[in-house]
Amino acid sequence: MLTAARLGAAALSAALLTGLAAGPALADSPAPTPAAVPDGLYGKSDPTYDGVWRQSLALTALTAAKVTPADSAVGWLTGQQCEDGGWPSYRAAGAACDPKTEDSNATAVAVQALVALGGHQEAVDKGVGWLKANQNADGSWAYNPGSPGDADSTGLAVNALFAAKTDPAGVAKAGRSAFDGLALFQLGCAAPADQRGAFAYQTDPAGGALTPNALASAQAALAASGGHLPVAGTVHADAAPKALACADAPAAQGSSASSAPVSHAESGEAVGAYLAAQLAAGGDHLTLTTPGAAPTPDYTATAWAALALSQSGHPQQAAGAVDWLGKEGATWTKGGTDAGATATLLLVAQATHRDTAALTGQLTALGPAPKATGASATATATAPAKKKDSGIGQYWLIGVGLLIGVGGGLLLSLQRKRNTHL
Repeated sequence: MLTAARLGAAALSAALLTGLAAGPALADSPAPTPAAVPDGLYGKSDPTYDGVWRQSLALTALTAAKVTPADSAVGWLTGQQCEDGGWPSYRAAGAACDPKTEDSNATAVAVQALVALGGHQEAVDKGVGWLKANQNADGSWAYNPGSPGDADSTGLAVNALFAAKTDPAGVAKAGRSAFDGLALFQLGCAAPADQRGAFAYQTDPAGGALTPNALASAQAALAASGGHLPVAGTVHADAAPKALACADAPAAQGSSASSAPVSHAESGEAVGAYLAAQLAAGGDHLTLTTPGAAPTPDYTATAWAALALSQSGHPQQAAGAVDWLGKEGATWTKGGTDAGATATLLLVAQATHRDTAALTGQLTALGPAPKATGASATATATAPAKKKDSGIGQYWLIGVGLLIGVGGGLLLSLQRKRNTHL
């Protein structure tokens, strides 16, 4: 799922690490040559910025769909892991690992994929160890280590910790836990009423102000709700998400990082209420606002909002967004050819218990042939039972036939006796 935020972060990181400078000199530089798509990778587009991301989502979604991925697909993902436990966005075959190019987003989704697949505990433990080692002193995570933290990266790291059965409350730096890091970016009671519960991407370096961000809110919400990928969607609450409880004081014009943080106990419901209100006001989808550009539908944020609402037990509030994604999905997935988007849409369909057959087929076709599919696995599992049932059915029919034969013989015998007395 190559979002604008991920693309921007990855591209900026690559530019800085390769010594590229902004300005006229950059314009004169030749465009980078797209990386060849390796065997085992899902999707056919350049994997430079999202190879690990889309592979992890694809493996997670297909595993949840009872598809057993090819060894080459799993091997490609595990082969991208560096010795220190982290994953880069993409590493060409034979290229050495560079700790500066490893990122928390790729590592977090890779850990979740390997947990879903099962049988990769050593790689999972190393990935969790990398996340712990690269947590910021304020409890947050940055896209690349050493940078200021952000809500998206922190939320994804918390997702990975939940998936690996590691309590985020116990993962801390300088006494600041992962939950404390996530709370840094959530707008509380100091914000205007219609912004409370939202997450900002980052705090304003100048004054610490928080500005609501759709994607940050949606991705952080899954973590605030205690979830990870894949979302089971088995918890249901009759009531709508509970908005943040605030005193009836006039809201300040803006929010500050120094204001009282939203407690972890309230965080998931508060952001759920914010997302539900935004979806209702926005025609069942969230909107991407980029400076200098017209607002456009944000497919990625809408999908993560649906996942978060399903995780927190509010599928009714997610239903409209899921319907909207179903109608607009072909545009987002480029007709089922974008592996990251297709995998995310499949994860949404699974979490909300919608039909998944078409999306499963589309995603499967974007990668190497799987070892087994849900249909073949089901057929294999039920074949012995069918044979046994068939045998019981045959014996039952034989028994019934014998009873009918015996009963018919008795009737004939009685009839003959009656005839002899007439």
